[in-house]
Amino acid sequence: PLEQFAIHPFILMKIGNYSFSFTNSSLSMLLTLALVRLLFLFVTKKAGGKSVPNAWQSLVELIHDFVLHPVNEQIGGLSGNVKQKFSPCISVTLTFSLFRNPLGMIPFSFTVTSHFLITLALSFSFFLGITLVGFQRHGLHFFSFLLPAGVPLPLAPFLVLLELIPHCFRASSSGIRLFANMMAGHSSVKILSGSAWKMLFMKHLFSFLGDLGPFIFVLALTGLELGVAISQAHVSTISICIYLNDATNLH
Repeated sequence: PLEQFAIHPFILMKIGNYSFSFTNSSLSMLLTLALVRLLFLFVTKKAGGKSVPNAWQSLVELIHDFVLHPVNEQIGGLSGNVKQKFSPCISVTLTFSLFRNPLGMIPFSFTVTSHFLITLALSFSFFLGITLVGFQRHGLHFFSFLLPAGVPLPLAPFLVLLELIPHCFRASSSGIRLFANMMAGHSSVKILSGSAWKMLFMKHLFSFLGDLGPFIFVLALTGLELGVAISQAHVSTISICIYLNDATNLH
């Protein structure tokens, strides 16, 4: 079941020992970006959007409003205008994840988020950006999150270490969660689908019409995996908002 995660180069490009080849992973990300871009172009005024929203425009407005809710709910201590500055970045992240994860469910497609290096790069970029937001807002006082107020001095070294370790793990935790969910779910669907297909043809060709148990089971598992793929976009959005709240409000 792991052959579906293999990266195959379409256009070979090498400079020295470094490879810059255009692969199926690159194609999948470009298709996702193109799909998101076309959707937003379709609902804008210049691309046919209307004052009375149609179904596609309502979808984009729903995504926009969906981002505003966790931003206003999870990030505290800031005015509404300051919170709105974070919304565009979070909206792009949610929209890209919302389209990128389910696209991997299409047969013969490629699941970009099933590779840890890609999800690690995404989570590390978020971690770096949020850390910069913390330094921009608090300066060197940002390091005070490592030591809560009122801590006895003998315990300070241990608490600093205990706070620093989970903070650094934020750079990889989101990537590990997304990678593990996508790879495990897709592998399970592949294995059980292959088993169900063999079970259908173990009997006479026409007898499987009355024995749809394996087919229904695989269909339910596929629906569950699709729900997991969509929910990961929501989980990533909530995580970013929580980390932003920690960076702006410290303890």
